[in-house]
Amino acid sequence: MKKLFRQLMTASLLWVVTSIAVAAQPVVVKVVADHADWVYKTGEKALFSIEVTKDNKPLEDIRVTYEVGLERMAPLITGDLVLKKGSGVVDGGSLKMPGFLRCIVTVNMDGTPYRGLATAAFEPEQIRPTTSMPADFVAFWDKAKADAGRIPMDATMTLLPDQCTGTVNVYTISVQNYQPGSRIYGVLSMPKKAGRYPAVLKVPGAGVGRYSPDIALSEKGLIVLRIGIHGLPFTLPDSAYKAIANGRLKGYPLFDHDNRDRYYFKRVFMGCIRSVDFLYSLPQFDGKHLAVAGGSQGGALTIATAALDRRVQYMVAYFPGLADLTGYLYGRTGGWPHMLKDTDKVTKDEVETSKYYDMANFARLINISGFYSWGFNDETCPPTTAYAVYNTIRAPKELLIVKASGHQYTPEQRVRMDTWLLEKLMNHKPDQQ
Repeated sequence: MKKLFRQLMTASLLWVVTSIAVAAQPVVVKVVADHADWVYKTGEKALFSIEVTKDNKPLEDIRVTYEVGLERMAPLITGDLVLKKGSGVVDGGSLKMPGFLRCIVTVNMDGTPYRGLATAAFEPEQIRPTTSMPADFVAFWDKAKADAGRIPMDATMTLLPDQCTGTVNVYTISVQNYQPGSRIYGVLSMPKKAGRYPAVLKVPGAGVGRYSPDIALSEKGLIVLRIGIHGLPFTLPDSAYKAIANGRLKGYPLFDHDNRDRYYFKRVFMGCIRSVDFLYSLPQFDGKHLAVAGGSQGGALTIATAALDRRVQYMVAYFPGLADLTGYLYGRTGGWPHMLKDTDKVTKDEVETSKYYDMANFARLINISGFYSWGFNDETCPPTTAYAVYNTIRAPKELLIVKASGHQYTPEQRVRMDTWLLEKLMNHKPDQQ
């Protein structure tokens, strides 16, 4: 596995170096917290150093503006600063309670704004959810599963010869989900060699489109199913996905979010479980060793699937969405899709519905090993909400923090995900509570 890790990391580093070279900005705003790990005790002061460079050279005597405050909330401190000798320091103050303090710095150059940030963590392991678990939470989801389970799977598989390799077969798949006529589509890759293999269900982040097969993991001996959630075939032209994303699916994360029975993600969660049904129907699956993995929206789908389906043995959830959604009602950030951020307009039905879809409540049901990761600079799925979920989980868990990362996978995170999955599934030693 160490050799595999080195190979995957080398490939990822080559990818990121190339990407940086292509996407390099002439002006970069660098913000760094003064503790090496960006972690503080409550009451400690956080200082943020600032440097602005152009073509990798520090700019002197340039004026920047800054704001410091809780994630996605009104700033507690604002000001401007002239960078003498190309750098400066902002006193960000402290927090009296566990949470995150973010410093955002902006500079205008030739009419173009450039921005950088750093986020200090104050005893993040002590952050707790603001949401509460409804008394009928488990009963609600048990009924949803039972109702969906009565719908015939009606599965289809179509070989994609042009995407197959010498060792891996690739298929498009379609299964009926939730109600007659509703479908889940995916792309399946698995080893050609006869045998029975462990499986991974990879669930998607937010958006509308098609997904590519995970050839690399299947070449290592895993069946991998990547699904979409919107009931769209993977054979549409790109223009069609774009039109749908900007048309009937625009804003889908908020569709019917004031009704627990009609909220968009009810069908989606059931589609994830139906995808597990499909994997279990494959004669090539070993019938036992199954993991689910995803980030952002997919991080939420991972947690929900693992909580609702005891057939799942391992999970990898990165920067999960739908996490501690009620945070805004308690003076701190809530999770993506931020449905409760306009606190003066929030209705009782919206709050009550959110509790049935909040990963902090699903986290109470997790009893399998998991690997988790996020960055402190994530502005979409803020780290406060991720920790609210993670700190609730009592099952075996590992956490990788990439502190300066925002809302994206880093090469390190991608490598660690695949390495962790291979180590767990190929060793065939699940450690379930």
